[in-house]
Parts: sequence; C-alpha cells; structure tokens
Amino acid sequence: MLSFQLDRGLFKYDFTDYHAILCIPVDANVKDIRKRYLKIVRRLHPDSLRQVSEDDKKLANQLLSKLVNPAYEKLSAEQDYAEYVLVLSQIGKRLQEESSSVELTSDAAKKLTTAPNVEQLYKTAIAQIASKQYDSLKDAIAKITLVSELNLVYLMRTGGKNLIKQSSPPPAPTPAPTPAPAPAPAPAQGKPSTPPPKTTPPPKAPTASNEESRAIQYIRRAQDLIAKNQFAAARVELQDALKLEPNNSTGHSLIGMVYLRQNQTTMAKVHFDRALQLDPNDEQASAGKSRIEQILGKSSPGKPKASQTGAKSTNKSEGGGLFGGLFGGKKK
Repeated sequence: MLSFQLDRGLFKYDFTDYHAILCIPVDANVKDIRKRYLKIVRRLHPDSLRQVSEDDKKLANQLLSKLVNPAYEKLSAEQDYAEYVLVLSQIGKRLQEESSSVELTSDAAKKLTTAPNVEQLYKTAIAQIASKQYDSLKDAIAKITLVSELNLVYLMRTGGKNLIKQSSPPPAPTPAPTPAPAPAPAPAQGKPSTPPPKTTPPPKAPTASNEESRAIQYIRRAQDLIAKNQFAAARVELQDALKLEPNNSTGHSLIGMVYLRQNQTTMAKVHFDRALQLDPNDEQASAGKSRIEQILGKSSPGKPKASQTGAKSTNKSEGGGLFGGLFGGKKK
C-alpha cells in the first residue's frame, strides 16, 4: 500500500492543505479551482502516461485517487469549502500571533516572509511551481509541501483576512428605480371621469426577522437531533442556520458541540472561538473550549505530527492536532 509523507508547511501541523495539493493560491475562486483540477487530471490520466514505467503509472493513479480527487471534492463542495476557509482564516490569525515560532525550510518561503509585495510574489511562486508540479511524479510530494510552506507564510503575513471576502456570497443586486407613473389624462368635457384601475401592490420582500425565524427553526431542529445523538443530521441543520445568520452565537456554540462529539476538535474550537467572540458569556462555548483544552492537555508534548495519506483520505482539517501542535504550547 502506497502512502505519502507530507511533513512541511501546514501539513506539519496535522492539517490537510488541499490548496497545496492542487497548487493554487488559498484565495483561488471556484472557476480557477476547477480549471486547475482538470489540468492535473489530464496530466495524470493513463492516456498521458503511455511512455512511462508501470511504477510511474501506479504512482500517478495513487496521486490522483489519494490526493487530487479528495482535494477537489473538498474545495468544490459549498458547505465544506466555507468551513475549510473559516479554519484557514483562524489559522492565519494564530500564525500572525505566533510568527516568531514558525519554522521554515525552503528559501522561497523564507524570502516570502520579508517580501514587500507579498501578494504578487506569493502568486507568482505558486504559478511557477504549478507549471511543473506533476511533470516529475517522484518530485510531486516535495512540490506539494513547498507550496504548503508558501501558503503558511502567506496566511501568516495576511492574517487570513483575504479569505473571508473570498468565501462570502456576492452582494444582492441593487434594484432598479421604479419609474414614476405617468399622470392620468384630464377627462374630456361633458364626459364623466372614469376612476383609475386598481393595482395590486407587489409582494413584500422577506425581512430580516423572516430570515432570523428560519435560522431559529433550524437551530431548534438541531437541538432535537442532538438530544437523539443524531449528530450528522444536526450538523446539516446548524450549517443551514449559520448560512442565514452567520453571527448567531448559539448556532456556532451548538455546531462546536457537534464537532466535539464527533472528535473533530479543530473545527469545534473554531466555532467555540467564534461563539465567544459574539457572546463572551456563552457558557456552552466556554465549557466546550475547556473540554478541548483538557483533551489537548492529555496528548504528549513534542514534535508536531506529520500528515500521512494512505489508503483512505482523511479530513485532517477537522482533526485535533493543528491548534494543539501549533499554538497550544509555549513559544520556542
């Protein structure tokens, strides 16, 4: 069984960097993600590998099935991508605070830490690596981890601020102004005036209270599902609630509890932190965050765990190692 050892950049902290696998910037849009994915698929397709050895064909198939396809599935799913971006933005904030303890190995990443125009240099470097990323299949993993180091530095330099804009839905279009009705013609003399025809007013647009009530309905259904230990279904309800009302502290607190019950401590911590930002007195979020600290405290300190992809693709963006390994200890 073939497995891939990914131990640099964001992978070093038990986080699966799907953007690095596809070699795209962390703020890439949906169109660019799909375009890049299709290009890699064509490169790794058996029809493009007729002149290579059987070992290389096997390696290409493993890269495609274990890394590339799962990366595209994650980044192309709306709900998964929204949560993935949320995690990345939180990582950016923490990296900015802990920049003095971040270790880098590549010259390109070190250069990016002090570059005056970080945006331009970052995207230029990513594009250069992407042009040759899968030319040498044996070097593909090294290139993926190099890109992940660049992603880490970019998040550290920007604090993840550009990601929230990228994941936000587009603003609603401004309605065109309604033209004023033309004045009614004066009635002819000697004829009785005819009353104007009655018009039906247009339906009212949904108000904020309508959206809020829908969000509350989702949250109540989620609470019932949580009581029945149906966490997967509760998570879907809470995701729908937070789409309607992203700043609902109760929604963030509850979905944090769901993730915690599913042993996905990184995602749980992200939502607990958000709930406490919105409502510092949220007792459920405080209790959940304390529980995560207890869980991380029981893990043995030491070198951060390297990410390893084997027969089954695992979503390590939802694992417990990132904040524990990267930010849970003292500065070096």
